[in-house]
Amino acid sequence: MPSISPRKMRRLQDRMLKKMGLAMEELSDVDKVIILTSSKRIEILNPTVTKFVLQQGQDIYQVIGTTKIEEIEEVEEIEIPEEDIMLVSQQVGCDYETAKKALESTGGDIAQAILLLKRRPV
Repeated sequence: MPSISPRKMRRLQDRMLKKMGLAMEELSDVDKVIILTSSKRIEILNPTVTKFVLQQGQDIYQVIGTTKIEEIEEVEEIEIPEEDIMLVSQQVGCDYETAKKALESTGGDIAQAILLLKRRPV
């Protein structure tokens, strides 16, 4: 089988893509691609990104590079009852916002919030 020069190969590839209704474009100066799922953050570092433009107005992106995957922790937002905030505020002698932040940082645990605030420097 005869060897084909890279230039000729590129032209053949472009013609084949055009017949299939695709146009290809390589994106330059891409530093990072980030994909977020419900449980992971995927970073692709120093990627080579190729964009295929379909005739229907949609795009396909091909990304090649080194991946870094991080698990995402679910942050459950808890609702702190007003009475708990007032109780901590009265017990420690602090303002409403300080008591609320202490309860949020302890997951709503009143005793832990009071101990946390009593240990803090004045």
